[in-house]
Amino acid sequence: MRVVIGLCLLAPFVAMLWVGSYAKTDPVVIGIPFFYWYQMLWVLISTVLTMVAYKLWQRDQRARSDRKGGAEQ
Repeated sequence: MRVVIGLCLLAPFVAMLWVGSYAKTDPVVIGIPFFYWYQMLWVLISTVLTMVAYKLWQRDQRARSDRKGGAEQ
C-alpha cells in the first residue's frame, strides 16, 4: 500500500523533471504548444494522484489502528 502511495506522489516529479520528453511544440492543441499543455495536464494529474495517495493513506492508517485496537481487546 505504501509503495503505491509513494509512486502516486513520485510520478509528477519524474514527469516534470524529465524535460526532454516534453520539450517540443508539436502536437499543438487549440493553438497551445505541447510544452505548455503537457505541463497543465500534469497539474490536473498531480491533483488526482495526490487525492488517491491521501485516500490510500487514510485507509492504511485506519487498518493499522483497527489491527492495533483489535490486538488490545
